[in-house]
Amino acid sequence: MTATNGVCLMGCLSEIDDPRKPSNGTLHDFREILVISIAAMLSDTDTVEDIAYWARKKEAWLRRFLVLKNGVPSEETFLRIFRVLDPRQFETVFRRWVGSVVGALSGTIAVDGKTVRGSGTGGETAIHMVSAFATELGVVLGQEKVASKSNEITAIPELLDALYLKGFLVSIDAMGCQKSIARQITGKGGDYLLMVKGNQPTLLEAIETIFIDQHEVEGVDRQSQVEKSHGRLVGQIASVLPAKGIVDLADWPKCKTIGRIDSIRKVGDRESDMERRYYISSRVLSAEDLAAAARAHWGIENRLHWVLDVSFGEDGSTVRKDNAPQNLSLLKKIVLNLIRLDTTDKTKASLRLKRKGAAWDDDVRMNMLGLTPL
Repeated sequence: MTATNGVCLMGCLSEIDDPRKPSNGTLHDFREILVISIAAMLSDTDTVEDIAYWARKKEAWLRRFLVLKNGVPSEETFLRIFRVLDPRQFETVFRRWVGSVVGALSGTIAVDGKTVRGSGTGGETAIHMVSAFATELGVVLGQEKVASKSNEITAIPELLDALYLKGFLVSIDAMGCQKSIARQITGKGGDYLLMVKGNQPTLLEAIETIFIDQHEVEGVDRQSQVEKSHGRLVGQIASVLPAKGIVDLADWPKCKTIGRIDSIRKVGDRESDMERRYYISSRVLSAEDLAAAARAHWGIENRLHWVLDVSFGEDGSTVRKDNAPQNLSLLKKIVLNLIRLDTTDKTKASLRLKRKGAAWDDDVRMNMLGLTPL
């Protein structure tokens, strides 16, 4: 098996150690198992059972690229590999691959968490994953599992530590509005955009007060807009002020902008209550900039979380033992990135249709994976 130009995902997989004990005897090549899994999930399969069944049906095609000395692995073999595979190594290779193929990025990195609900049935606690999402390309840059009996505050710094942040605006919701996280982001050359809520009462009070009295303050920038989408009207007013004299820079390093966004949704004749959100940022932002960055952040719900649930059936997965839920979550994000980064398909087909195209057309699948025959 050989790869196309550049650092290929398939080549990166060789850096992951086989977690099986050699003394037990192994029938199937570890790297081949990973390649089959990625190819199968790209081909519109969502479960370990589906992966094994697809591999049996596609054995002739797989043999164009893989040796398959002892044939196609069983469903139990695939599941056992994902249960014992070191998720840290898998994640490290994933980040290296993404960094090599996306090139020079800019824009916003949205950091947000999602619970894999299906992993919590049968007496097991559902795992919660925090992901970093490049909003312009729509690709995942990394993920971090939230430790049991902990929360996102502990996982976010570990995720940020592994990412290149210089020049990026990193947006995080109120859970990540922590002084240490602000220092970490600016210390790595990035800028933060943090939502402010009741977990930072002193900061929130200072920002609320200045916006109440904003008619007496010079330098208020304001932008309003109305968007119509899927039969829903969303009205939004974004306002920003300089942070100087309002935010303590000893606590919130390099803070330059405070912001407020008021939004109302209307569906048919029903109008929601006004939602008000406050922000701080280490970057000088206009009201238009703030509105765009906030929209980009919340886009992670539709472009990542919703896609994982609806297109990849993540919440419906009942795999819950050991490392399997975390590894399968990353496998789905690998495939999502492969599709979003694919330049071979010039159509505007949806992600769902592109997976079906990879399932139906052997050449499409081969090109998206960057494979050439043995």
